[in-house]
Amino acid sequence: MATHAGRVCQLSLLSRIAQCTLPGLHRASVCKQWCSAALGLTLIKCGAAVTIRQHLSLVGRASARHSSTQANREISAAAAGMSRTRPKQTVPPGSAADASSKPRQRSGSTKQSSSNGNGNSNSQLPDIVTGPHVVVSQPLPHVLILHTGGTLGMDVQQSFEAVPEHPAQLLLKKGTGGSYKGLVPGDMLTNLFQQVPELCKFANLDLQVVFNKDSSNVGPKEWTQIAKLLDKNRQAYDAFLVVHGTDTMAYTASAISLMLQGFKKPVVFTGSQLPLSSPRSDARQNLIDALTCATAAAKPPHVSLQEVAVCFGGKLMRGNRTRKVNSSNYQAFDSPGYPHLAALGVDVDWNERYLLRVEGGYQPRFKLGYMVIRIPIVPGSDPRVAYGDLVERGVRGVVLEAFGVGNMPDLPQHGWIPWLRQQTKKGLQVYLATQCHLGPLHPELYKAGALALEMGVEAGPLMTPECALVMVMLCLAHPD
Repeated sequence: MATHAGRVCQLSLLSRIAQCTLPGLHRASVCKQWCSAALGLTLIKCGAAVTIRQHLSLVGRASARHSSTQANREISAAAAGMSRTRPKQTVPPGSAADASSKPRQRSGSTKQSSSNGNGNSNSQLPDIVTGPHVVVSQPLPHVLILHTGGTLGMDVQQSFEAVPEHPAQLLLKKGTGGSYKGLVPGDMLTNLFQQVPELCKFANLDLQVVFNKDSSNVGPKEWTQIAKLLDKNRQAYDAFLVVHGTDTMAYTASAISLMLQGFKKPVVFTGSQLPLSSPRSDARQNLIDALTCATAAAKPPHVSLQEVAVCFGGKLMRGNRTRKVNSSNYQAFDSPGYPHLAALGVDVDWNERYLLRVEGGYQPRFKLGYMVIRIPIVPGSDPRVAYGDLVERGVRGVVLEAFGVGNMPDLPQHGWIPWLRQQTKKGLQVYLATQCHLGPLHPELYKAGALALEMGVEAGPLMTPECALVMVMLCLAHPD
């Protein structure tokens, strides 16, 4: 009997909805009031658009929870009330006839409506009331996972072997560097959900295998490929997660942050030191942490991450300030020259004052100048012998890593000043960096540094060597 009455109520609702000429969202709002009046339910508003289909589904589930007698009494009364107040014809909203044709509540049902928290037909539903209620959850954000290779997706059996003395310890098979066979996106996404089912609680996920490479083989060509994919999907997703090998992750994160200036959406890089299917893998936690940070705007405290970042070993770091500092520890990355954006433990402790707040428009740049190298100044070395004529060999840019605040040998026999003068005159682009992890850069304080600046050597704020190299590549391709 209760089921039959529930169907009658739903049919009555459908009849009302069919007569409604309001646009979709308005129609859903009207439907919310009808459903609430029919079953004495209160919809707790969560800021999400609720469709008519969802409301009818909620009506069916809620009516089933009532006892048979109570459900019959409420549904029959509601259906009768709706039948008495059904408008004879449909009129456009906002018209003069619309005001007189809206359903009005009879005086006999006023008391029942008030007890349900609805008041009259024009009153607003309260946010929280006592009694039966239905929670309409907010839709999950959409996140695109870009897989580019690295240890995380490796096959354990094909890539690793156990240490005889310690069977639980795994080592890469000598001379192989791991297996990077072709991956099918659907299979990998299924594997991710099997290994890390919690990912589904954070977002609606899509996955694309961009390429599947050892990260030591990832360079400017691949950076451009990743940047174009992010640019293409910028409007379709709320956030992006890039799975990458650890060896050159800092280079790629720096490149994407500079190539997609003003992207204004989270792009979080992560990876692992052991494959996802390994028993002691760090991949599972890194994936959960990275997705937590990428979707932080969707849940309290609603932190808006608008930049490229690296999430690894319980730390969230700015992408172009990150360096790989440990070859085997799970906390393999750090940002020595910039505070961490967040620390992930029992809670997520955000360092919001250091988050990037993007100003200005979105300016993607996909061209990079190639043939840029890093040269550390070594005591006792002569660049005329060690490096010779770089411009003649096709090198277009150099990140010169000096001592301290920007100092270098200034005696003629050491060769650095004569060599710099010769190469800059031929058009070599030189950026002066430091071998220190922390501290300012002031080459003008020393004779050699001041001479280098006079020759056209550039020196700016402290950057990681990885970021400085990408900056020179961009400057070569975009002189502006």
